[in-house]
Amino acid sequence: MTIRFAAVGLAHPHIFDMTRRLHEAGAQLVACWDDDSDNLAAFVRAFADVEHNRNATSILEDRTIDLIVSAAVHDERAALGVRAMRHEKDFLCTKPGFTTLEQWEEARRVCAETGRRYIVYFGERFGNPATVLAGELVQQGAIGRVVHMTGFGPHRLFGRIRRPPWVFRRTRYGGVLNDLASHQIDQFLFFTGSATAEIAAASVANHHHPQFPEFEDFGEVLLRSEHATGYIRVDWLSPAGLSTWGDVRLFLQGTDGYIEVRKTCDLQGRAGGDHLFLVNHHGEQYIHAADAPLPFMHLLLEDLQERTERAVAQAHVFEASRLALLAQREAKVLTRPTSV
Repeated sequence: MTIRFAAVGLAHPHIFDMTRRLHEAGAQLVACWDDDSDNLAAFVRAFADVEHNRNATSILEDRTIDLIVSAAVHDERAALGVRAMRHEKDFLCTKPGFTTLEQWEEARRVCAETGRRYIVYFGERFGNPATVLAGELVQQGAIGRVVHMTGFGPHRLFGRIRRPPWVFRRTRYGGVLNDLASHQIDQFLFFTGSATAEIAAASVANHHHPQFPEFEDFGEVLLRSEHATGYIRVDWLSPAGLSTWGDVRLFLQGTDGYIEVRKTCDLQGRAGGDHLFLVNHHGEQYIHAADAPLPFMHLLLEDLQERTERAVAQAHVFEASRLALLAQREAKVLTRPTSV
């Protein structure tokens, strides 16, 4: 059976990558919708054959559609996902899946009631070849048991992509930790084999963008589970001179070695991204991982058909999202120093 899906909520460019990857995995795109005509037009230009004359209600009521995929404005995703599940559809959205714990609680309840899936696409793991390969190496025991993870997720705020006004409104985008650091929190749980964790400390700040008083351009989190710890730093401070949008890195410390993943660039080194460095008792190894397969979408489509959890467990999605929301809520807000 071919999974038929519709794209509803097209506010973030992640919708293009998710749609393309679903199509490549064998799913069929049948419809799209967004209340913003510019967002809708951009999507139709990219996927010219898609039906785009039906609104969200019509799409949700279509029993031939199995899956709703979305990159709506952050605070609109949970309500759309709840509607999709109540209409007997599974739901896939880009991160973050929620902006409040109340949204999270409702989605979890409806997920349990309906038996449908609410999956958050953590693209920095699911869609990055070097990170996927790092996961395989860890599962093979290449560095022993992972006891610490450090993740850096810097971003460039201005450049090729024009940021819409909602990005700078706190209630709409959900805060820097809930947004950006959700990637690293997902990875911490995955790589350390932790079912849950606690927020040991967290901080947020607006260091460099006073013209956007509700915006946070820096955040950090210290995580602790029963057998591992982790540190996460995310920001919107990537300088214009950097060759990519952000120098994203992952460090995994194991009991028998360590792995570093340079996801987007290797400063003054090898060209491109997806660089993996492995050090263990056998020596030092460099792996260019750009061609490593990305099985997530194939596994997800199988999961939706067979009601299995090989791509990602529903409990993991909810726990990673909960921790991101808690980190955001508990974060100490740093202030800029007053001028002398």
